[in-house]
Amino acid sequence: MAKKAYQGSCLCGAVGYEVQAESIRATHCHCSMCRKAHGAAYATWGDVPAANFRWTQGEDLLIENKSSQELSRFFCSRCGAQLAGVNKTTPEVFNFTIGTLEDGAPVELANHIFVGFKAPWHKITDSLPQLQEYE
Repeated sequence: MAKKAYQGSCLCGAVGYEVQAESIRATHCHCSMCRKAHGAAYATWGDVPAANFRWTQGEDLLIENKSSQELSRFFCSRCGAQLAGVNKTTPEVFNFTIGTLEDGAPVELANHIFVGFKAPWHKITDSLPQLQEYE
């Protein structure tokens, strides 16, 4: 199957990106940083080879937040939408927020990570693997 290009953008549309993939592996992250950055029980991240992701507009509007020594998160400076995360330990992989995709990309949910940090009021009810760390 050939890779197809899928478009995504921030809430205000100023920052855009394109990801090329046959399918996109996705992970629900329950760490406190993801919960706070998204204002939700968890954040859903897609990952693709770094060579398959490119900014199409507004890259100069991105704000970088170093949430740890390894991880940098990128937000739109106009609307605050979180768009991407880059981990220094895995530079060959590009992580982006699945919720910012604009069209029906084929997403394959893989697992839940950092479940030991999940919101106490949230109950995981699906059958995906639940991991204590990022794997």
